[in-house]
Amino acid sequence: MVHPTAIIDPGARIHPSVPVGPYCVIGKDVEIAEGCEVMTHVVIEGPTKIGKGTRIFPFCAIGLEPQDISYKPSDRTALEIGENCIIRESVTISRGTVKGGGTTRISDNVFIMAYVHIGHDCQIGRHAMLINGATLAGHVTVEEWAVMGAMGPVHQYVRIGAHSYVGGGTTITQDVLPFTKAVARREVATFGINAVGLERRGFSKERIARIQKAYKIFKRNNNTQALVLLKAEAQGDPDLEMLVRFIESSERGVIK
Repeated sequence: MVHPTAIIDPGARIHPSVPVGPYCVIGKDVEIAEGCEVMTHVVIEGPTKIGKGTRIFPFCAIGLEPQDISYKPSDRTALEIGENCIIRESVTISRGTVKGGGTTRISDNVFIMAYVHIGHDCQIGRHAMLINGATLAGHVTVEEWAVMGAMGPVHQYVRIGAHSYVGGGTTITQDVLPFTKAVARREVATFGINAVGLERRGFSKERIARIQKAYKIFKRNNNTQALVLLKAEAQGDPDLEMLVRFIESSERGVIK
């Protein structure tokens, strides 16, 4: 299952079912679970743990040192990748930093398309999708089912909310509210909720309508007023409570 040109450190733990293609280099402290596939010219350094069924396409650089001037080679930081992820060509994913918690995490069923960069200490939720060339600085959180559009850079410490959609080429410098679409025109702004995506995920029309109403409250009021109105509207609704928590915990502000 291992091509003769591949170089694998004796300290790596690779399940016997995993094919490793030509010219791959896998370092020590790398753990690759059963059902994975590592194609040609892939470099993986550790500590890195890769879950079952994840496929890594050619020319990826996975788990290398973070691009952070505070990092020291002696720092013990890590990368964790979940199960059934797809990591396409020329993707780069950095390990964490000590100051950022130490670990970059990719959850299960994440689809990472070609030329994406995921910086140190990023946290990527399950079923998230990063389209070709999306670039995440350090400490970015992409929540579950969010879609990050092609060629879009994201500022450090920003959060991309659950079920949101960021249009291609959009520069994100503030948090993107869950369920919304953020698109760059003259400036970055949200333009309604991500209704098509929510429908595809099985959200009922009634549920989408409640989210739409909450979004209009957020859009038409300043954040302080919106929080008061949304708290009154939530009444145990988990989607609206998610919006409230997201706005309250934002450190960089939320895109309107």
